[in-house]
Amino acid sequence: MGKIIQRLFQLNLPAGKSAFLWGPRKVGKSFWIRKHLPKATLIDLLKSEEFADYATRPALLRQRFQNHSKKELIVIDEIQKVPALLDEVHWLIENKGLAFLLTGSSARKLKRSGANLLGGRAWRRHMTPLCFPEIEKIDLEKIMVTGLLPSHYLSKHPQEELRAYLADYLKEEIAAEAAVQNLPAFHDFLRIAAITSGELLNYSNVARETGVSAKIVRHYFQILEDTFLGFRVQPWRKSRDRRLIETEKFYFFDLGVTHYLARRAPKISTPEFGKAFEQFILLELMAYRAYRQAELEIRFWRTSTNQAVDFILNEKEVALEIKASSRIHETDLKSLKLFQEDQGKVKKSLVISLARKPQQLGKISVLPWQDFLKELWSGNIL
Repeated sequence: MGKIIQRLFQLNLPAGKSAFLWGPRKVGKSFWIRKHLPKATLIDLLKSEEFADYATRPALLRQRFQNHSKKELIVIDEIQKVPALLDEVHWLIENKGLAFLLTGSSARKLKRSGANLLGGRAWRRHMTPLCFPEIEKIDLEKIMVTGLLPSHYLSKHPQEELRAYLADYLKEEIAAEAAVQNLPAFHDFLRIAAITSGELLNYSNVARETGVSAKIVRHYFQILEDTFLGFRVQPWRKSRDRRLIETEKFYFFDLGVTHYLARRAPKISTPEFGKAFEQFILLELMAYRAYRQAELEIRFWRTSTNQAVDFILNEKEVALEIKASSRIHETDLKSLKLFQEDQGKVKKSLVISLARKPQQLGKISVLPWQDFLKELWSGNIL
């Protein structure tokens, strides 16, 4: 298995500027802070004594730091645990010119409590699991099992790490934060959501399999989004003369988490691997958006007759079809060609595959996945 080279995440804050740093638990936020901000003042709300101090008296922050140096960043880890601290942060930014880095693995409590999100006074940053440029060599079948959370990817016992992560965090902490009353149903929901990851969202079907109402299933999916454990991809809704599917898709944030919950380990040449390979490319696009192009728009195109293009980037700048095959034939290009006919000018149409060499089929380029990711991260795709 390849080793981690260096994390791509960079804070890039001007002096005196504050930021939120969001990301799921265990993506490496705290490790990055310890390594890159060793002189910053750290308030860790996962520590019971610090949490107790600030939860009972948020004004302590103002009392303790109103004479703090403007040159020294103050880091508050897991800010969502005490939303009231954000009013004190706001005051210290406005009145004392202090700068904060506010990390969080959930925006749920902040949204539900109507917390002060600082009205543009703090920039937004996001950290993802590992991505292609951060790893010496990626073994696709291996990461289907380990995923790309750093501690899982580097572990000699990734299944044990995943079991602990899902038992202690996903199934307990997330459920508790969201006040989930029916834990068995929530556990079943996680499994069904993982099995159907990457498919068109059908709340009624998931509800039937889970044994709760479609309304509750919608609530469960929102929990996963608020805690950065998953995200939706919206459909492309513009067409000249074709009826389009306008249902969104949902994906988990990590391959290892997806497949552990779904109780499968996809192997190359299986149908499950095709879905997983699509998710792998999407997660690279999400990492690219987090680190290089914050405004990157990602959608998918699907007609009522089931012609589909996996990803449309930036208003037809790039159309991507993901094929977990080493050989690409003309029949594999049908959907991309239909999309081109329907939409008119598309700057780049690409098939990402397991092929060893690139090839050109008319206006469509077929790229090995490694070549595509090298070009993506070099800034040559977008």
